[in-house]
Amino acid sequence: MTIQAKPVIGRIARAIGAFIITGSVATHAGDRPESEQAQTPAERGWQHLIAKPFGDPNVTEAQFLELWKTWPEPLQSEAEQASTQQRREMAFRRYGFVADPDPDSERTAPLNVADAGDGRWTLNCLSCHQGKVAGRVIPGLPNTHFAFQTLGNDLVALRRLKGEKPTPAELGLAFASLGRTNGTTNAQIFSVALVAKRDKDLNLEPGNPFPKLVNHDLDAPPLWNTSRKRRLYIDGFPEKTARVIMQFVLGESNSGETIRGWESDFQDVLAWIESLEPPKYPWEVNAELAATGKQLFEQTCARCHGTYGSDGEYPEKMIEISDIGTDPLRLHGMPVEHRRFFKDSWFGDYGERTVLENPEGYVAPPLDGVWASAPYFHNGSVPTLWQVLNPDGRPQIWKRTEDGYDIDQLGLEISQFDELPADVKKQPDQRRQYYDARLPGKGAQGHEYPDELDADEKRAVLEYLKTL
Repeated sequence: MTIQAKPVIGRIARAIGAFIITGSVATHAGDRPESEQAQTPAERGWQHLIAKPFGDPNVTEAQFLELWKTWPEPLQSEAEQASTQQRREMAFRRYGFVADPDPDSERTAPLNVADAGDGRWTLNCLSCHQGKVAGRVIPGLPNTHFAFQTLGNDLVALRRLKGEKPTPAELGLAFASLGRTNGTTNAQIFSVALVAKRDKDLNLEPGNPFPKLVNHDLDAPPLWNTSRKRRLYIDGFPEKTARVIMQFVLGESNSGETIRGWESDFQDVLAWIESLEPPKYPWEVNAELAATGKQLFEQTCARCHGTYGSDGEYPEKMIEISDIGTDPLRLHGMPVEHRRFFKDSWFGDYGERTVLENPEGYVAPPLDGVWASAPYFHNGSVPTLWQVLNPDGRPQIWKRTEDGYDIDQLGLEISQFDELPADVKKQPDQRRQYYDARLPGKGAQGHEYPDELDADEKRAVLEYLKTL
């Protein structure tokens, strides 16, 4: 869907900016307390993410524990009969939040929000970038359960249920497309909307026009591969810097000076990201078959995805869209004005950084820990690695289980459908639990290179992928 640049978009952009992450107090490296100065940059970065609200709270813990009153039946009745802790767990599942896996932790807030200890929660970067696989929380794993749109809608419904007026941020969510499938978000379009009203120093320029915005749901990549990259995002348009990952702090209440003053904090956040290691496959591996798969991988897949081990190399290769054939909406839906802004503004060090204004396709990603990072492709359209290797076996409509893992196909445990079930078509919160690859931007086509292998060779490569 294309959204034209009308006044409502301005309200949506302001709402998104307020809801995602906003703030007003800058922190400089020299102002850090002694406790922070004694930490490593990576340790500080982690603390910034989970304990430092960069802006106004999105929800209080008390509100969060009341959201069940807006849920559809029979979920609402189940919650009404549940204990407070059970309701909390139900809410975590509904919105895709992840609890702190440390058994000694006293944290009641999910890892996906910054909690300063006062009961007020602010969504953080981990909303999209901290998830679980097979029920196991892994640092830097994409949050493929995150139900951003459902959370926003339920917050508005709770306000109205209590006779309160929704905040502008909450109300804007009723008009914005935050993600048509749980686990995916319209993240890059959030960025386009936010930077459109800024000058090159990131000062607010309310009179700036909006470019056309084309919604395209994205699946967050695993953060542990960031250290292997020189450029970010599936189209590789910007150089990797702390500044680039700051685009979501452009909420309307933040001045350019405030945002620029947070650079040292985000240098710490980037240090934490680059300290992450890919997770080891936890189940049995057929070593002999994997060795055969390694040879086949290096003969076929390595030319784009690189090699692995102590002497591994990653080429960070851009593949033309006409060659790879995957869904092109992400590439074509990003306005050239947006990429140019990154080059010419503070984000791109005023032209000193290399920015690709017109990338030709998508960058083949590193595959470290690939067994854990399902679903696959930039839009999260393919639930298992077996289906990546077998294009004809990719489902068009599917729904995952909460914590199931398909050990045979390596990826999400799913159910497949020929059509959306009739009883969910008119229930948006349930519809978002289904992935529909027939929708614009969500296609599962392309990347047919594995078809040069036969079935046995594909099985060997699949076994090798467990070892990365």
